[in-house]
Amino acid sequence: MNRLVPSEIESYAEAHSIPESSVCRALREETQRTMEYPQMLVGPLEGAFLKMMTQLVGAKRVLEIGMFTGYSALCFAEALPEDGTVITCEINEPSAVVARRYVAQAQCGSKISIRMGPALDTMRTLSGPFDLIFIDADKINYLNYYRRALDLLAPNGVILIDNVLWSGEVLKQPPPDESTAAIQELNRTVSADPRVSAVLVTIRDGILVVRRAG
Repeated sequence: MNRLVPSEIESYAEAHSIPESSVCRALREETQRTMEYPQMLVGPLEGAFLKMMTQLVGAKRVLEIGMFTGYSALCFAEALPEDGTVITCEINEPSAVVARRYVAQAQCGSKISIRMGPALDTMRTLSGPFDLIFIDADKINYLNYYRRALDLLAPNGVILIDNVLWSGEVLKQPPPDESTAAIQELNRTVSADPRVSAVLVTIRDGILVVRRAG
C-alpha cells in the first residue's frame, strides 16, 4: 500500500491518539514479521479511530467483514461494553489461525465470534440490527457488502468502509483494474444514495463513514 500521508505525520498522529494495547501490539508485530501481506492490517492509528467510533456510536453489536489476523476485531472488542459482541467474517484459514491465538489470549476475546466462509454467505444468515459494520474485505464485492450492510444496520448505526482511496488509484481514469473500478463505483453509489449521509476521511488508505440520512 502506497502511503498517502507521510510516515512522520502518521507516527505523530499515533502518538497523540488512543494507545495501542499490548495484545494488539504483539499481533501487529507478528503479522508484520510472518504474513505475506502485512499491509492489510489496519494499524494503530486506524485502530484508535475504530475504537473511538465504537464508543461514539455506543455500539453493542459489531459486524466485521474481513478479519485478516484479528487486529481490528480486537480493537472493537476492547472498546465495547462487557455485554458487547463482535461477529467477524474471514475466508482465509492461515489468517484465522493467527487471529484465534490472539483472541484466546485477549481479556476481551470472549466478545469475538469468528465466522469462516464467504462473507456474503455469512451475512445472509445474520439478523440485525448491528450498531457498527466494518467492511474491509475483497474490493470486488464492496457494493454487495454495502447493500447487505444497510439491511442489517441499526437505525442510528454506522458503516465504516476501508481502503476507499486505494493508494490513490481511485483518481485514475480509466480504472487500472477491477478492484479500483469496484471502489470507484462504491464511492459514487454511496455519495448519491439518498438513504444515507457519508464522509470520506483520509485516515490511512481512506475510510468511508456512512450513516442513515435524517
